[in-house]
Amino acid sequence: WVLAFAVLGGALLGSFGVIAGIWADKFDQLSTFQNFLIMPLTMLSGVFYSVHSLPPLWQDASHLNPFFFSIDGFRYGFFGLSDTSPWVSLAVAGVSLIICASVALIMLQRGYKMRG
Repeated sequence: WVLAFAVLGGALLGSFGVIAGIWADKFDQLSTFQNFLIMPLTMLSGVFYSVHSLPPLWQDASHLNPFFFSIDGFRYGFFGLSDTSPWVSLAVAGVSLIICASVALIMLQRGYKMRG
């Protein structure tokens, strides 16, 4: 489980990085992507707490975050404890990776913001 979620999580973040690199015109815009997308998704995914400690509204909101499932599956691999089924986490993380990688590949294929 640990290896599967480490690979999926790393590939998901790598896909986000490719999208950010293609999208950004300047180095400063990369930090915008990091500060306003990646960090909030990470911090609101249950890295430092169990989402069961949140009110029901925020629990539901956390289940819309693909990082939650990656981190929850990674936690299951280490401790055997998770907030959701590891199979559900694996499926959501895998689908999120497919979507994100597809967006990155489409951007590359279409030459989005490419010079030449």
